[in-house]
Amino acid sequence: MPKFPERIVLPIREATISYYPNFLSTIEANACFEVLKSKIVWQQEEVRVFGKIYPQPRLTALYGNNQNAYTYSGLTLYPKAFTPTLLNLKKKIETVCPNEFTSCLLNLYRDGKDSNGWHSDDEKELGINPIIASISLGQERMFHLRHKEKKDWKYKMPLGNGSLLLMEGETQHNWQHQIPKTRKKIKERINLTFRIIP
Repeated sequence: MPKFPERIVLPIREATISYYPNFLSTIEANACFEVLKSKIVWQQEEVRVFGKIYPQPRLTALYGNNQNAYTYSGLTLYPKAFTPTLLNLKKKIETVCPNEFTSCLLNLYRDGKDSNGWHSDDEKELGINPIIASISLGQERMFHLRHKEKKDWKYKMPLGNGSLLLMEGETQHNWQHQIPKTRKKIKERINLTFRIIP
């Protein structure tokens, strides 16, 4: 019988979120981090906030197995072809989540000043109930969730090196999430968010 990684279903209402804390071994996660940091074509995009242009507080890249663009926060990204490392990780995710992921939006958080503000992954390209499979590599960072309407519904947890967070169902309809800034002196983190953009 195949051995599946430990799965923790988060106790969050109006959402379907699973956490696999040891999806990748430490050795595998560290190796993937080094390869992706050096081989991915990272870019710092610019975003418009209240009429002013600011550099995005992290580096990003989009990869996929098709040419379909992804638009969010006023940015439109066009994918490069999956690398062997990304393909291997995609196949591994698909062993616990039987869907064919077509795209991966990558984020490189260089230090505690880099962040990702409150948002939902609910862009029209992702469909009605989008599935987001998020692998964390490198520095552990806090992950915050808040309900869109019920302001007292909140949840936060650390995302560790080699972990997988799987968000499904109505999660994006009802919840927002973020990676907040921190004043702590911390190392780099790479986040891979696999998506389906048909």
